[in-house]
Amino acid sequence: MSSAPSIVWFRQDLRIDDQPALKAAIQRGEPIIPVYIHSPEDEGEWTPGGATLLWLHHALASLDETLRSHGSRLILRSGPASRILKDLIKETGSDAIFWNRRYEPRAIERDQTLKSQLKEDGLEVGSFNGSLLIEPGKVFNKSGTPFKVFTPFWKHCLGGTFPKPVATPIKDIKAPSSWPKSETLDAWDFIPSIPWNKPIEKAWDMTEAGGQKRLKSFSRNSASRYKERRDLPAEDGTSTLSPYLHFGQISPRQVLASVRGALEKGDEGSRVFMSEIGWREFGYYLLFHFPHTTSDPLNPSFEDFPWKKNETFLKAWQKGQTGYPLVDAGMRQLWLTGWMHNRVRMVVASFLIKHLLQPWQDGAAWFWDTLVDADLASNTLGWQWTAGCGADAAPFFRIFNPITQGEKFDPDGNYVATWVPELKEMPAKYIHAPWDAPAEVLEEAGVDLGSNYPRPIVDHKEARNRALKAYDQIKG
Repeated sequence: MSSAPSIVWFRQDLRIDDQPALKAAIQRGEPIIPVYIHSPEDEGEWTPGGATLLWLHHALASLDETLRSHGSRLILRSGPASRILKDLIKETGSDAIFWNRRYEPRAIERDQTLKSQLKEDGLEVGSFNGSLLIEPGKVFNKSGTPFKVFTPFWKHCLGGTFPKPVATPIKDIKAPSSWPKSETLDAWDFIPSIPWNKPIEKAWDMTEAGGQKRLKSFSRNSASRYKERRDLPAEDGTSTLSPYLHFGQISPRQVLASVRGALEKGDEGSRVFMSEIGWREFGYYLLFHFPHTTSDPLNPSFEDFPWKKNETFLKAWQKGQTGYPLVDAGMRQLWLTGWMHNRVRMVVASFLIKHLLQPWQDGAAWFWDTLVDADLASNTLGWQWTAGCGADAAPFFRIFNPITQGEKFDPDGNYVATWVPELKEMPAKYIHAPWDAPAEVLEEAGVDLGSNYPRPIVDHKEARNRALKAYDQIKG
């Protein structure tokens, strides 16, 4: 005869390995009801974007399949999380609930209120850190205030001890005597009606096993060369682990464990890679301490920046039709795969903000909808960094030249040729500035500027001067 079951509330931790909440429930020894709640109304303005929902569909299907292989299953419900959980408690007679913490502002507020209410109702409630190496609310500088510069922040973190992955005894999971009703993934309609999803699904294995496979491959074959190859978008030199980290299909503790041996041997590539994990930690740290930065600049002087909103410019950027090959390649890679190389992310963001003088918030919103790793903390950090208005930000006058960036980091033009097929026959000498090519070179490559590939929508030198003049208006 079953005892009162425990509820495990899955959120951005869609895995069974290194799963503190699931482990705590299993160790309690009672039956377990795993549940995922789709509650966009709890997310405020940051409801999940299209690419997020696509990945989420496959991640939830994968998690359910894994749980079923161990005699369990994933219950799906939709609606405000507080109401759904209280309904489930009544339906099942559960007397305990466990979850892993989220660190976005609205989630923190909701979870704190819910935790207090459930404890008052007599339930055992446990929340755990399953997504970060550090707790954002426990790290401060010598003055007792939050860090705003990455290097001292990460140095401080490295001075402590990071937690190791916890073993989840999934073989000991117990099923309840009866299961509550569940909604279906198909009814949630996360797969878009247009075939936009097909290239993204082809590009990724959106499962926990896929994340583990990629982590193992990267740590064994690529981490040691990360420092030399991470800025070359035509090569497989980055980890591409960001979506798995975002959905919690792998944890940062698992990432650290995978390169710990190399780090202990002084491997420079692995050290640089871990500093990028540090930037992820820093993004969540800043979001925790400065929650307004999802929409407002951390540096208040940028609130009066003279943006020149232009829908034509914004749409050309979104569609990869700016006439600057490296920018267009990045934006098309994003649309077709839900992901973009980090070096190129900086270039396209700089181009939108500084060449086109479009608000960084518009870029952040587009990334939020189209990235499979659309992480609120990292997205906010990245856009504010590029715009010069965030913590440890690049100065606004640092304006990436999309031509020289292409020549430096895509010298053979392979990245551009892959994502901008109109230019695939262009010689490397001209592929990043096709307007400089002689007429016979353009003709031989089948490029007709203004017809099958656009001319630049702005002149680089003029755009740069315009951006600097706009910056001059707020410097004082």
